[in-house]
Order: sequence, then C-alpha cells, then structure tokens
Amino acid sequence: MLDMRYCELSKDGFGCCMTVKETLFSAQSEFQKVDIFDTESMGRVLTLDGLMMTTERDEFYYHEMISHIPMCAHKNPKTVLVIGGGDGGTIREVLKHDTVEKVVLCEIDGMVVDACKKYLPAIGCELENPRAEIRIEDAIEFIKDKKKQYDVILIDSTDPMGPGEGLFTEEFYTNVKEALKEGGIMAAQSESPFINQKEMKMMYPLLRKVFPIVDCFTGPIPSYPGGYWSWAFCSESVKPLDYIDEQRAEKVSKLCKIYNKEYHKARFALPNFVKELIK
Repeated sequence: MLDMRYCELSKDGFGCCMTVKETLFSAQSEFQKVDIFDTESMGRVLTLDGLMMTTERDEFYYHEMISHIPMCAHKNPKTVLVIGGGDGGTIREVLKHDTVEKVVLCEIDGMVVDACKKYLPAIGCELENPRAEIRIEDAIEFIKDKKKQYDVILIDSTDPMGPGEGLFTEEFYTNVKEALKEGGIMAAQSESPFINQKEMKMMYPLLRKVFPIVDCFTGPIPSYPGGYWSWAFCSESVKPLDYIDEQRAEKVSKLCKIYNKEYHKARFALPNFVKELIK
C-alpha cells in the first residue's frame, strides 16, 4: 500500500503531518482547491488550497468556541449570521441554542457546502435544518445592505488570503457592525498567536477602529498551526464577561465536548505575549 501523508508547514517551517488512508473528494472550485481525505489519526479532514480547515477528531475545539462564547454572552440571540463556515460546524453549534429562530450561512463556495454535507456528515449535519438558510454568496457584498438584522454575527473565515482576504478590512468590519442589532455581538477567528502574529497585529487595530469593545479569547486546537488559536469578541455595548446566560450555558454544555461556563470565563485570561500582540 502506498504510504501517503498530508503535511502543512507554516512560513517558518513549523507544522503538522498525518497519514492519509484515502482521498474521498478532490476538486478545484471557482475559488479554491477543495480536498476531503480520511486519515489514521484525525478521521476525515477538510483542506482548502492545501491548508487545514477542520478534522473530525478535533473540530469541536474550534466550533464550540466561536459559537457558544458570543451566543451565551447575548441575552436572547434569535437571528444569527455565520460568514464562511461552509463545513457546517458553526451552524450545528448555533442551533444548540433554543432561542435561535434563524441562522443564515453566507458561504462563497458552494462546493465546500456540498462536499461537507456528503463527506463530513458529523460536522455538516445541521445544514438542512429548517432554521438554517444557506446563501452561496460573497459575504462582502451580502453584508452591505443588512442593517440591524442580526443579534450575533460569527466570522468563520479562512486565513486573510484568497477568498478570505476581503474579510479582514475596516470597510467589511464596519458593514458587520451596522448589520448588528442593538446589543449585538460579533466574534471572528483571529489566527494563531504562535504562528500568525503579524496577522493578529494587523487585525486588532482594525477592529478597534470600528468597535468600541474589542477583546480576545483563546483556546487549543490540536490540528491547527501551533496548536493554539484566537478569536475576537467585538460589540458596541457588550463586554465579554459582563453577562453569561447561565441557564442556557448549562443546557448547551450538556451537548458539548469542551464548552462550559467555567471554560467560557477562563478563555479571556490571556498570556502576556498575547496581550502584547493585540494591544
């Protein structure tokens, strides 16, 4: 049997490697190369343009963090927008909140959605939920006329390159802010504090030009560069630890592998070097 490996190295030559058992899907979309393969150690894996997006074994580290921390910090999230996240993991987590009446997924690449429905059903299992609306559109254009429509917006984007590049601009963040209702919260993946320090130093000053309240929370993700990831918490009026819906957090935590109220609070305790990166 041919021994195949997937290896991803960062620009400084550090990364991860895993043995591939079988390629399940591989195609070039209008925007990027989409691959899903089965591995010995991490289950099924999605990569875009050769970069790790998610694995069956550790996806909950990412999807539970980007979803439940902002959702439980909102008093009554009924309408939610997810930008990117075509694998469906963030949609799955958002729909664990019984307050949600509608969640919109705005994903630029329909191939990602279709492939994940078929080959990553444990992650994309809620993409056909009646409370979910799938929009295959460019989020940069989609968000421009959405004024005060969403309680929570989650930016589950790729890195600031290729299709994801335009999601890391002051203009885009301004449009996101204007799409939030009063008391709204935005959370966005903000790269690895270990590998992507340059990108974090660029992102947080941009966010502070737009939002009065900007904070950072972090957590481990074994298969991501450096094994350590960050997310930005942004709002016009909501500070991240001023409020946690404890009853809803308790309900949700019973459905989660990592999220609970104590873990929620601890995510905002930042190492000194991360504080320095985002100041």
